[in-house]
Amino acid sequence: MDPYDELAKAIVYQAVLDYRAAMKKLQRCSRNLHAMADIDSIEQFFRSDWFNLLTDVDGEMLIRKLKEEFDDC
Repeated sequence: MDPYDELAKAIVYQAVLDYRAAMKKLQRCSRNLHAMADIDSIEQFFRSDWFNLLTDVDGEMLIRKLKEEFDDC
């Protein structure tokens, strides 16, 4: 596989992991400003042109799916 594709996948995967971690922090403390800022920043990334260059995944759909993981909690 192309190393650039692997790097792109790793960047997106890390953003997903970071988003989940921030959501967990926000669940523990709904006023956690650092977690809120992280979530906002990562959502901006998921909506960015750079994200669209890295992957064919729809950023809005990814955000919805990630939020659904925490709806049941």
